[in-house]
Amino acid sequence: MNQTPFVLLVTFHLKPGCEEEFLAFIHRTNDAMRHEPTFVNTVVHRSADDPLFFMLYETWLDREDFFAVQMKRPSPAESPARLPDLLSQPREMQIFQPLRSDFVFRSAPIPA
Repeated sequence: MNQTPFVLLVTFHLKPGCEEEFLAFIHRTNDAMRHEPTFVNTVVHRSADDPLFFMLYETWLDREDFFAVQMKRPSPAESPARLPDLLSQPREMQIFQPLRSDFVFRSAPIPA
């Protein structure tokens, strides 16, 4: 395993009315991938200006494993083929190399 972390930014533009089904799909997918050995973290974002625009920020330890293994795993959702039906345009994926990470862990949740 190549222990060089990378970040994957994935953006989704949804069709109106597909938000609940999309979020259920993302939650099931994230619940499954958190148990993968090369998974570090993921954060799901929704645009403050466009409620149909979502972004996933994912950190993984091994780019080769991600594309050879993780991207080929069956989705935990009922029908991974359904995802394109929820989108108004194809999802976009970008890969980044992290240069610096800063975190603050709080004892109380941050209000949404």
